Amino acid sequence: MLATGVRPGPAMNTTPTAANRTTIRTSMAPAAIGPYCQAVLVDNVLYCSGQIAIDPAVGQLIQGGIDDETDQILRNLGAVLSAAGMEYDNVVKCSVFVTDMKDYAMVNEVYARYFSEEPPARETVQVAALPAGARVEISCIAVR
Repeated sequence: MLATGVRPGPAMNTTPTAANRTTIRTSMAPAAIGPYCQAVLVDNVLYCSGQIAIDPAVGQLIQGGIDDETDQILRNLGAVLSAAGMEYDNVVKCSVFVTDMKDYAMVNEVYARYFSEEPPARETVQVAALPAGARVEISCIAVR
């Protein structure tokens, strides 16, 4: 749909194109616990679903502190990125959800180990609750 007052010219393509869409799955990250997938690759853009600190080997939320949860989450995201042929350097945007903003500094400390140089854009928001009693969840978008 074109914006009001915009007319197609020779440089404007108004024909819809089909995107290449691929569902990404890996056993190295937890399986989805609802009606969604681990990630979807559309052309060169990877949309990763939110990860919580589930150990993929046992399918349970790990025990430990917020630093342990954040580390497990980022390892899970790394596995999904790898399954799509990408790395942390390909990440352009993260969304971080925490149940207590007091955990912000510790989440940042662990997060910086994975995204130290030229980190992606990001927001962090406090939420009332997360699935399975998790205290942090992170999703991301990556580009080849």
